[in-house]
Amino acid sequence: MPREELVQAAEELKHASADTSGDVKDQLESQAETLSDLAEADHGPDHGRLDRIMHSLSELESDVDDETAERIQSAYDHVKAHRETVSGV
Repeated sequence: MPREELVQAAEELKHASADTSGDVKDQLESQAETLSDLAEADHGPDHGRLDRIMHSLSELESDVDDETAERIQSAYDHVKAHRETVSGV
């Protein structure tokens, strides 16, 4: 069963990457692919992995226009919502 919040985050990043180019586009596409893979994996990501993804998204948000930044923020919010369901720390 897919982790829906991560699926939604990946979709937001796919849409965000359509409006960008260069390194930012590559990074957004890579993060989208990572989140899609994590959403379908047998074992979900731990807090550390999710934190690194959220940190990367925060950094990318400052390199794009407002509309793309909103999509990245939405993806961040979905990852954060999923992270709140992860047991542990």
